[in-house]
Amino acid sequence: MSQYIFKMPDLGEGTVDAEIVAWHAKPGDQVTEDQIIVEVMTDKAAVEVPAPVSGRVVSVTGAPGEKVAVGSPLIVFELTNGANAADAPAAAPPRPSAPEPSTPQPATLQPAGSQPAAAVTRQGRVMTSPANRRRAHEAGVDLTTVAGSGPGGRIVRSDVEAAIAPSAGLKIAADIGALPLTTEIKVIGLRRLIAERMSEAKRNIPHFAYVEEVDVTELESLRLYLNGSAPKGAGSLSYLPLVVMALIQVLKSYPQCNVLYDAARGVLVRHRAVHVGIATQTPDGLKVPVVRNAQALGLWEIAAEIRRLAERARTNKATREELVGSTITVTSLGKLGGIASTPIINAPEVAIIGLNKAVERPVVHQGGVVVRRIMNLSSSFDHRFVDGYDAAAMIQALKEFLEHPATIFIPTVKSS
Repeated sequence: MSQYIFKMPDLGEGTVDAEIVAWHAKPGDQVTEDQIIVEVMTDKAAVEVPAPVSGRVVSVTGAPGEKVAVGSPLIVFELTNGANAADAPAAAPPRPSAPEPSTPQPATLQPAGSQPAAAVTRQGRVMTSPANRRRAHEAGVDLTTVAGSGPGGRIVRSDVEAAIAPSAGLKIAADIGALPLTTEIKVIGLRRLIAERMSEAKRNIPHFAYVEEVDVTELESLRLYLNGSAPKGAGSLSYLPLVVMALIQVLKSYPQCNVLYDAARGVLVRHRAVHVGIATQTPDGLKVPVVRNAQALGLWEIAAEIRRLAERARTNKATREELVGSTITVTSLGKLGGIASTPIINAPEVAIIGLNKAVERPVVHQGGVVVRRIMNLSSSFDHRFVDGYDAAAMIQALKEFLEHPATIFIPTVKSS
């Protein structure tokens, strides 16, 4: 028998290394050609790498969380059936990790004391998403014993949660005292990438924060009216598309906030088009899908695009093109928005606008105390390139549009 050394493949787009997210083969395992052996992550995407040959795994390089350089040995196979290493085929191209279906089946937890269903043992590749693999790995669940309820037997989130439940303290008769006092969770994959980018943005960008109170009573009335007369199948409007529409108007007068900073060249790239990033919370962490050329879209088109992109991001279906290229970002915590926040700029942008929770409270309005709907806008600007006065003036202009929402739909021209 001879050995075949498989090296970390070139994953394209200037990638020099990749992080090991999860191994799906270990020393001693017998694998077949094209079987998924490892999941890796670059700065661009998660990728599943298939085996280039059939054989027994002799050794692997790198634990989850460690990086392996392109061209370095990744895994060593002992070839079987008299195969020769020189005749080993080139590796099948790595492929992006498969996304999870958008409509997972609900989990069915068995009551304490009931007999679990008979375990299943899968042969070949287990079909599921990277997030599910990671969750199962952290919980010590062998996915080859989990029955999938998704299309074609695919394992969805509810299947993993149901498999974890008996060992996660959900049984009434569980021995709580036997549980560990602490749990260590290695920061890898997308969560590691988010942490690095957030740290870099906060470390390198001098943030200037500005919070302003906005009376959105009229905006709420308009929103309710539009929802009542919405086109069939249009979905319900939130504040977000209305804020995006207003922001498009404001940026005509404050183009210095629709800018990307190219640090390598020391150049500010000012954009005429408005590509709005929509910060979206997903099971895998924060993602920022992009509504491209928002200035060319109508209100219902923007609302539909926000819903479409958010859903694709949450179900891990968003393409790289849908997650890059924003020129300014809007973030909203919805009902959890609180009074104020300090959003971190999505580098290389220079501005981010945050929506806080809208609440009804008594305020002085036109000489009397009345109940109005109030919402704070929390914004951050790169103080190297956006002066405090301009930042405050921009938010004041945005406030004017939101407090007089009919003006959002009146065409304006760029100020001189």
